[in-house]
Amino acid sequence: MFDAVAPRYDLVNDLLSLGRTRGWRRVVAEAVGAVPGEKVLDLAAGTGTSAEPYADAGVDVVAADLSLGMLEVGRARRPDIEFVQADATRLPFADASFDAVTISFGLRNIQDFRRALAEMLRVTRPGGRLVICEFSTPTARPLRTLYSEYLVKALPGIAGRTASNPEAYRYLAESIAAWPDQEALAAEIAAAGWDGVQYRNLTGGIVAVHRARRPAAAAR
Repeated sequence: MFDAVAPRYDLVNDLLSLGRTRGWRRVVAEAVGAVPGEKVLDLAAGTGTSAEPYADAGVDVVAADLSLGMLEVGRARRPDIEFVQADATRLPFADASFDAVTISFGLRNIQDFRRALAEMLRVTRPGGRLVICEFSTPTARPLRTLYSEYLVKALPGIAGRTASNPEAYRYLAESIAAWPDQEALAAEIAAAGWDGVQYRNLTGGIVAVHRARRPAAAAR
């Protein structure tokens, strides 16, 4: 599905988010707080737009995704970034390989996301960071109602006129509606072994950024 939408993926995302994706990415990069000399794993990186801020800042970043179509578009756009095909539930990296792991709008697409959270813990060094950006639940009831209407009615219509595979965006709406809210996801992250879980709502809770750290002496 993602292979099919790769060529226009970033353009359609900007349209569907009403241009807010760039601002969300800035918040994620700030939350990761990577500096030169550190190594970051960007999971579900797609075409690499989420990995660009780290590469541009001189940070060693690996952009990983399961979709070869996404990776091919990314490699053509940014040959300076290392792109790796990877299943988030079986990451092809050694223990404690990264100072930070981040995933934006991809965790809900992983069938066994709990196993993925455990794998992220494994490949992060003790004391290292986790940052997850994902669609969530608006905090105000009027916005929840409006957002629900947008997902069900407006989003499929926009995707139908702009995307190469509109069916993929019907899945998008369904996956967002079924995803845990902020507190539930925070509990899942903590249950996977991460410490100090916190989250910040963006755009009224339409998106939430969760942060956590691997304990200094985390057990496998």
